[in-house]
Amino acid sequence: MALTGRAGLVAALGIVLVLLAPQPGAALAGFVLLLAAAISLDLALAGAVRPLRFQRAGDTLVRLGQRATVELIVENPGGRAVRGLLRDAWPPSANATPRELDIEVPAGERRRIAITLNPTRRGDRSSVAVTVRSVGPLGLAARQGTHRAPWSVRVLPPFLSRKHLPSRLARLRELDGQHPALVRGQGTEFDSLREYVVGDDVRSIDWRATARRHDVVVRTWRPERDRRVLIVLDTGRTSAGRVGDAPIPLTGAAPGGGGLLVRQGPQPAPGWPRLDWSMDAALLLAALAARAGDQVDFLAYDRAVRAWVTGASRTELLSSLVNVMAPIEAELVEADSQGMVAAILSRAKRRCLVVLLTDLNGAALDEGLMPVLSQLSSRHLVLVAGVSDPRVAAMAAQRETAEQVYDAAAAEHVQLDRRHITARLRRNGVEVVDAPPEDIAPALADAYLALKAAGRL
Repeated sequence: MALTGRAGLVAALGIVLVLLAPQPGAALAGFVLLLAAAISLDLALAGAVRPLRFQRAGDTLVRLGQRATVELIVENPGGRAVRGLLRDAWPPSANATPRELDIEVPAGERRRIAITLNPTRRGDRSSVAVTVRSVGPLGLAARQGTHRAPWSVRVLPPFLSRKHLPSRLARLRELDGQHPALVRGQGTEFDSLREYVVGDDVRSIDWRATARRHDVVVRTWRPERDRRVLIVLDTGRTSAGRVGDAPIPLTGAAPGGGGLLVRQGPQPAPGWPRLDWSMDAALLLAALAARAGDQVDFLAYDRAVRAWVTGASRTELLSSLVNVMAPIEAELVEADSQGMVAAILSRAKRRCLVVLLTDLNGAALDEGLMPVLSQLSSRHLVLVAGVSDPRVAAMAAQRETAEQVYDAAAAEHVQLDRRHITARLRRNGVEVVDAPPEDIAPALADAYLALKAAGRL
C-alpha cells in the first residue's frame, strides 16, 4: 500500500479544520476515522497489481552510441482496471526513456509500452523488475507491487576505427599485387618450380623434377600468408585510466568505470578508458588481418583469462570479438605478466605475431613484463601497443606560469620514461606502437602492414 500526495493534502486541510472546530478533540477523532475510511475504500476499489502479467520483446544487441527499443506488454487478467504509474527498473547507464509513465489497463485487456534505451556504457544492461502503483478512484491510496520481468541488452563496442579499414585494405591489396619475394628457409611455403640459374642455392634443387625434365630444376619459396595473429588485451589497472575525449557525444549521465561517460551541456566529456581505445584498435587489426587471410585469436587477461576467442572464421570474427569484449571491464589489480605470458605460450604453439595492447608505463612494465619478455620474444614476433595520454603532451607545451612550468617538468619526465621503456623494448626485438587515442588504431594497422611488407609476417 502507498499513500498519494492527495492524501497528505487532505490531511493538512483537515488539521486546519480541526484547529478551527469548537471541540478539537472530537473533531480530530472524527476526521481521522473519516480519512481512514476513505483511504480503505479507495484501496479496496483500486485495481489489483498482483495478477498483472508482463512480457518483453525487442532488441538484445546494440552498439554504443545507437538506440535500442524494448517493448513491455502489460496484461490485466483481473476484474478491475489498473490506473496509475509504472516504473521499469533499468540502470541509469541504460538511459531508458520513459523511466516512469502513466498507465491504464482495463480489465481483461493488455497494453504495449515502448521503452527506448540510449546506453552510455558498454556491457550488459538488464532490467529484472517492473513496479506498478495502482491508484484508487479517490486518488488517496494505491496498491503497489513489483514483478519480475527480466530482459537484457548487450551494448557492444562501437568500432569507430572502421572508417580506417578501406584505406588499409587498399594498401593490403597493393602488397598482394607485388611480386612475392622468393626466399628459402624455415616457416616458408612452396611456391613453384623453375630452371636453375647461376647463383641459386644447390640445396633448393628438386632432384625428382630434374630427373623428369632432364634439366636442373629448383624450388622457389614464398612467405607464408595464413599466419596466426594473437591479440592480447591487458585488462589490469593501467587500462582503467581515461585518456582523450569521448568520441561519441551523447546526452544523459552515467556513473564512472569501464565505459563511456557522456556529454552534459557544454562541458567536455571525460575520455574513454585505455581499455576501450585498445578494444577499438584490436577490432581494426582483427578485421584487417582476417581480410589478409591470417588466423586471428583474442585473449583478455589480467590475473586470469577474462575472454578467449579462437578458431573463428573470417565472417564470424568481428561479431565474436565484439560480443566477448562488451562485458569486459578493467580490473583494479596489477596484471600478472608471468601468468599472461604462460597463457600465451600455452595457446600459441607455433610461431605467430603476438600483439599486446597495454600501457607503456615504465614502472609497471619493469616489475611485470620486462623480466619475462624474453620467454615470449624468443618464440614469437611480439608487438606492444600503448595508448598515450594527449594531456601529457599539452602539459609539456605550456610554460607561461610557475605552476605550468612544474607541470611541464612532470610531463617531460613522463614522456622521457615512456621513450626509455620504448627503446628497451625495441632492443629486446619487440616492435612498439605508441600513439594517442585517436591514432592508436590506424597506427597499429600500419605496423601490421609494415611487417607484412617486410616479409616478417
